[in-house]
Amino acid sequence: MNDADDRRPSRGQRQAPRNEPSLRERALKLLAAREHSRLELRRKLAPHAESTGQLEALLDELSSKRQQSDERFAELRSRVLSRKYGSARIAHDLRARGVGDEVIAAAVGEAKSTELARAKEAWRKRFGAKPANALEKAKQMRFLQSRGFSFDTIRAVIGGIEDA
Repeated sequence: MNDADDRRPSRGQRQAPRNEPSLRERALKLLAAREHSRLELRRKLAPHAESTGQLEALLDELSSKRQQSDERFAELRSRVLSRKYGSARIAHDLRARGVGDEVIAAAVGEAKSTELARAKEAWRKRFGAKPANALEKAKQMRFLQSRGFSFDTIRAVIGGIEDA
């Protein structure tokens, strides 16, 4: 037998576990894949942290080095969601992901300026024809409301269609 055969475990033996990545490596790998809010990162890393103090110190360090930023996360998430949803739905999503109210207000501000156009586009893709009766009108309004568009925007979309 040669030396390589001596290092290989036999069938009944287990291999030694690989070196687990450090908490920092895990965090950077997650952040390299996509932006994460601080809360998301905390939730994902908590099972691997030795203590909450260690985890908070790492999160503070990542934040101070701008490797993790709730502002950047909120801006990107808002931009992605604004293709399909209204301001209320975007704000709710960001709040659920642990983003602060000031950051949400800044991120959603841009989406509010284009909300009417986005609502019209969502309506056009889904329905494309003005409501024939009150039931159809209610259905179309509920659809836009479920997408997070404001009532004023919904009224402008549905009212504008009916007037046309």
